[in-house]
Amino acid sequence: MKSISVNDLAALGPDVSIIDVREEAEYSEAWVPGTRNIPLSRFQQSLGDVPIGRTVYVMCASGGRSSRATAHLAGEGYDAVNVMGGITEWYRNGHPVKYQAGGK
Repeated sequence: MKSISVNDLAALGPDVSIIDVREEAEYSEAWVPGTRNIPLSRFQQSLGDVPIGRTVYVMCASGGRSSRATAHLAGEGYDAVNVMGGITEWYRNGHPVKYQAGGK
């Protein structure tokens, strides 16, 4: 399975396709700008929402769920890359995160 660090992902710029597989409640609290939320709990039913024909970067809170989703996507023929450390590592490295109104 292909993986990328959060710093290497950030260096690719804003035009990459990032899927966040955390559950909706987690995602609504804090998210990386420009990501699309496709919760792992309904991932199989939502494959039609995954962009086709371009590399898809998959993240979650810390990397466990995204690695499962990345492996599944790769098995389906997608060019999928796991984001190591997820949004937690993204935030720790100083990359932008949006918060629900009233949050941080």
